[in-house]
Amino acid sequence: MSAARKNATGVVEVWRGDIVESRHTIHIAVVDADGKIRASANDADRISYSRSAVKPFQAAPLVDEGAADRFELTAAELALCCASHSGEPRHVEAARSMLRKIGASEDALACGPHAPFHEASAKALREAGQQPARIHNNCSGKHAGMLALAQHMGWPLAGYHDLAHPVQQRILREIAAWTELPADDIPVGVDGCGVATFGGPLSRFAAAFARFAAAARRNNNTAARIVTAMTQNPEYVAGTGRLCTDLMRVANGRIFAKVGAEGVYLAGIPGAELGIGIKVEDGSMRAAEPALIGTLRVLNLLSEEEAGALDLYREPRLRNTRGEEVGFVRADIRLAASRG
Repeated sequence: MSAARKNATGVVEVWRGDIVESRHTIHIAVVDADGKIRASANDADRISYSRSAVKPFQAAPLVDEGAADRFELTAAELALCCASHSGEPRHVEAARSMLRKIGASEDALACGPHAPFHEASAKALREAGQQPARIHNNCSGKHAGMLALAQHMGWPLAGYHDLAHPVQQRILREIAAWTELPADDIPVGVDGCGVATFGGPLSRFAAAFARFAAAARRNNNTAARIVTAMTQNPEYVAGTGRLCTDLMRVANGRIFAKVGAEGVYLAGIPGAELGIGIKVEDGSMRAAEPALIGTLRVLNLLSEEEAGALDLYREPRLRNTRGEEVGFVRADIRLAASRG
């Protein structure tokens, strides 16, 4: 093992006082558009599900097949198709707008209801005496997009979330194309919102984001429209006080990023034609955000000033019930460069 690889590390430490109370192992893959691993830490080929991090690819058929144009989806609505949104009023209205455009009701959404992630929006719902509905699900934009695709293609709306449905089969082909994995070799599970989730080596999903970034820079219609929608409407990709939104705003179009459950993050950098894959081994989301920012800093893709603007995510403070600061979470990222 080379000295550089031996010294590489991806870990997020949780400090309380003067003691490291917990450690999270971080698998990192930095890959170019040719699929070459440029830098890594721990297991760049870690097999895991991509979860919501691949929503840009799940939205791509909307553009490819002409559904986005037919239903006159706005850039904000296209961004919401890529979102794990917070259930703020603008997110709910955008999802409802898409449903109106395709002539579908909220009952057509296959995702289950949950309270908005955005606490003020959840509180407003409670105070109005209303229960969370499917439209408040963080994936309702993705589901509305899938319904739009089904409507446009003349496929049944019912059952669009099932793997055997043409919508999910079309998305599976999209995932296979960008990851360059045979569709039959892609592990498929069921995501939290009820649709298919796709697995494979972390490096393949990082490569897919690199290829998407490169395609966007070359003005490929699908990639360029989705990346532009995300980076110009970042508040629709996540929401208030969320890293996806704040990172894309701070980076001003240089980076597009998407979180996934169980400690997954994927990011694409069009200017450098790189993709970054992050997987927290134990699935902890508290480690994913510092890990992503730490990786971007090591790669000089964020300036210190930009990282400072994201300090809430880079080094979260731990507070007790009295509001006292008692610790912090900090990433230690050292990447090994590829020898090839």
